[in-house]
Amino acid sequence: MGLLEAAMTVSPEAVILSILAASTPLLLAAAGELIAERAGVLNLGLEGMMIMGAACGFAGAYFAGSVIAGALAGILAGVLMSALFAVLALGLAVNQVAAGLALTIFGAGLSGLIGAGFVGERIEAAPHLDLPLLTGLPFAGRIVFGQDGFVYASLALMAGIWWFLHRTRAGLILRAVGDNPASAHALGYPVLRIRTLAVLFGGACAGLGGAYLPLAYTPFFTPGMTAGRGWIALALVVFASWRPGRLVAGAWLFGAVSILQLHAQAMGLPVAPQFVSALPYLATVAVLIAISRRRGVKGSLAPASLGMAFVPER
Repeated sequence: MGLLEAAMTVSPEAVILSILAASTPLLLAAAGELIAERAGVLNLGLEGMMIMGAACGFAGAYFAGSVIAGALAGILAGVLMSALFAVLALGLAVNQVAAGLALTIFGAGLSGLIGAGFVGERIEAAPHLDLPLLTGLPFAGRIVFGQDGFVYASLALMAGIWWFLHRTRAGLILRAVGDNPASAHALGYPVLRIRTLAVLFGGACAGLGGAYLPLAYTPFFTPGMTAGRGWIALALVVFASWRPGRLVAGAWLFGAVSILQLHAQAMGLPVAPQFVSALPYLATVAVLIAISRRRGVKGSLAPASLGMAFVPER
């Protein structure tokens, strides 16, 4: 049984558990995109990389009988998809927006082909941490000590990204490449190589976020099961102002909005299910409008070269 299925009863503990479950794929995908955008690359192919991670992750777990193998397969799928984007956007200087949209369309089609034979199949969901005494504590036990490995990995990943960006020389170079690639190149830093590595890291995170869906959230695969989470993750990076700490809070907020539809139905609230299902996307639009109005006065905090191609002089 997946975490989503186990958290359908309406109680404070169940609500928090389901919010953590819904926010984890958003947090994983947005974490990788944050690094890519800090390097000055806008990859709109998150949705395509996530759905490929979901399809390949399920296939890997199904054949190997291991959640770890499934997670690695999802990561590999995300890396390969992001490598294709890097070739187009960085190697050939194709417009990053067009390349990202093409990647999303390609990923949606290819994942359907890969996952066609797995529709209706089920696997054993990722196990949850079970510590004697601690997991059984009232209320906080399952929340803090009873999650699956993906949840803990996402939080550890965010802590590592914060430390990397703000406490290491490599993180400073990455931010310099995003803010002023020409100056970074003049100082001898390999701008295209740094951006390529950032894009590959983003692909790995997106693939892992997609793999989480069939491996832990709902232990089966359905075409299009990412359901726009890649687009929400993109908006989440902007919402967080490219800051890891805000990204965690934003993912929990968007996860809460996403899970509201399940608990609204469970409580029998007289709200149209179509409206509740649209709430995550309405919230995304509202947040982007609010940020746009606020930044119009204070100026943008985005990396100065975000989305711009860089061709080093020979």
